[in-house]
Amino acid sequence: MGLERTTLFIGLTRPQMFAGVTYSFFVFNAIIAAEFFLIFKSLWALALAIAVHLVGMLLCLREPRIFDLWLTRVSRCPRVRNYSRWQCNSYSP
Repeated sequence: MGLERTTLFIGLTRPQMFAGVTYSFFVFNAIIAAEFFLIFKSLWALALAIAVHLVGMLLCLREPRIFDLWLTRVSRCPRVRNYSRWQCNSYSP
């Protein structure tokens, strides 16, 4: 017997979404696009923001929390000294 999913459960556990991505990613993308626009004074910053947004939408289709999970992994799982030997975080010599 498989695990059943209901629409209500998915809706209650999904993070706040805006335009297909999480709200935090949307704000981050808007800030980066505004910075690029102010630095380069070109409308190509808008095209870059749209491209980054589309990539974010594709990543959020399967797992809406992909960016939150990635930030948690980066902040709480730093690389150990012997990463180059094992190609992973292994604490054995």
